[in-house]
Amino acid sequence: MKNRLLFWTGPVIGLLWVVSNLVTRPDVEGLADFSRLPVLEGGRIKPLDTVARTSLMILHGRQTLRLPEGSILPPDRWLTEALFNAPLADSRPLFAINNPEVLALFGWETQGRKFFSFAELEPSLGVIDAQGEMAAAVDAARRTPYQTAILNLRNGLYLYQRLKNSVRPAGAEDFSGELADFATVVPAGAPALMAKREGKPYDEAACNEFLAFAKRYGGMAQTALLLPVPPPTGTTWLPLGEALLGMVATGSIPETVSAYAAAGDAWRRGDAADFASAVHALTDLLSRRAPDASRHAAFEEFFNRIEPFYQAMGLYVLGFLILCAFWLRGDSALRTSALTVIIAALLLHTFGLAARMWLQGRPPVTNLYSSAVFIGWGTALFGLFLERLQRDGIGAACSSIIGFVTLVIAQHLAGRGDTLEMLQAVLDTNIWLATHVVAITIGYSAMFLAGLLAVIYVVRGLFTSALTPETARSLTRMIYGVICFATLFSFVGTVLGGIWADQSWGRFWGWDPKENGALLIVIWCAVTLHARLGGYIRQRGLVAMALFGNVVTSFSWFGVNMLGVGLHSYGFMDRAVPWLAAFMGLQIALIALTLVSPRMNPDPGAK
Repeated sequence: MKNRLLFWTGPVIGLLWVVSNLVTRPDVEGLADFSRLPVLEGGRIKPLDTVARTSLMILHGRQTLRLPEGSILPPDRWLTEALFNAPLADSRPLFAINNPEVLALFGWETQGRKFFSFAELEPSLGVIDAQGEMAAAVDAARRTPYQTAILNLRNGLYLYQRLKNSVRPAGAEDFSGELADFATVVPAGAPALMAKREGKPYDEAACNEFLAFAKRYGGMAQTALLLPVPPPTGTTWLPLGEALLGMVATGSIPETVSAYAAAGDAWRRGDAADFASAVHALTDLLSRRAPDASRHAAFEEFFNRIEPFYQAMGLYVLGFLILCAFWLRGDSALRTSALTVIIAALLLHTFGLAARMWLQGRPPVTNLYSSAVFIGWGTALFGLFLERLQRDGIGAACSSIIGFVTLVIAQHLAGRGDTLEMLQAVLDTNIWLATHVVAITIGYSAMFLAGLLAVIYVVRGLFTSALTPETARSLTRMIYGVICFATLFSFVGTVLGGIWADQSWGRFWGWDPKENGALLIVIWCAVTLHARLGGYIRQRGLVAMALFGNVVTSFSWFGVNMLGVGLHSYGFMDRAVPWLAAFMGLQIALIALTLVSPRMNPDPGAK
């Protein structure tokens, strides 16, 4: 009975964690249906829910907006305000400004405030734009913190203005009424404008009236961030303004435009029932006009809402805590319970990875964010395989630790915007790219797993008495086996990358920093295995070399992108540099402790 209680405690807590995060608020306003509406943005079809979340992450640093009175504005409601009630959205404290030099530019106090509204920044738009232009002219790797901050602010303000001008023109109180007026102007105004351009007699009043509308909607078409109108034929989605100007040829207001106008008018009136009805009609219309896009957007909204990677992070932590209890008590029921929770985390991780692949129609690794997700998944899978062989909790601990850490890294990378972004031009895909990226990333996963096993060796040796000769032999056998696996996949992945480069760029090898980083991993793996097989290193020598493998792999994964040069320099992030340096410094410190501490050699006769 006691063992059963110990076993079920972890899975029940994990189930409660998942269920609690799946509970959603009642949708009495139709916002859930609104969030699923498909639009074209950033080169791909996505739901408005994704637009809201990624825009808030870029502008605000999180996916919800905290108001001064303490309430929380969810992403769907914030986006609805921005699209349909711009004056209210302009008053929200949206833009994060942390740099004191930027604050001093406006003469604001630097204490006590971090977020500012568009209404507060609007008088200084000219200054911000000028300063941002000067910052943009400086190479990204050489910008000062002020230049980076002012450029980010300028880009954020531009993004916000494009977003709120996407489905409703500025100052429109009754957009449906305005569209009706436009429909009455077109029959006389469009021919009058044509006659004027041809030098023929024309009705000047009708021409001027039509031109006023044309300039208004043409401006919308040029600045809109979202393309919400599916085409009658073909695949090119249209900005709302361009669709309106197209009625000159069709003679009628596009249904999608009328439906968006009705929804926006209802929202501005505060009529929840009319808004829900208008959104429902818009959903039905888009389902008929663009069924594939609607299904795709609905699934992506579901994926966003359940947040499988966030759920998996919690389960990885829970599984590790139960493993700690297992090591303290030695009860096998706790180990089984921890494994159940970690396997559940891996299943959620797998679902998230597979869902991203389906949404993108691409291999699992297309950018730095997806590489973090895939490396965590691969390492967690390898760790569970080791656990099946050793049954001592070490492999499961590696799964939970690296699974959690890599998903945390991915969460921070998500702050750059849409994580399902279109593939970089440099990564124009074919079969060689798909196999190369997957193989090389599996090599990264294995190297980090070997490095974590080495960290466990050091921690056990320094801070506990658990590093017995038998444990040391077990750990070093695992490290050696994982490095053998990493060598195979790193070498194969590097060769496949050369084949892809030959097809895409016309050369097999060009000494690009990313290519050199991949080669460094292969060389370091080969040196480690040769030193071990030749008897040049023993247990703690292998541990030290595995720890340095963490340095080599992290540099190859992230470091070469920080250089800002080469054909693969598409992931530069200055804020990641200190974290990368700190990680490398920690590994070097652990290597020094491994080599100098006598506790790191519990079995002097071991080979």
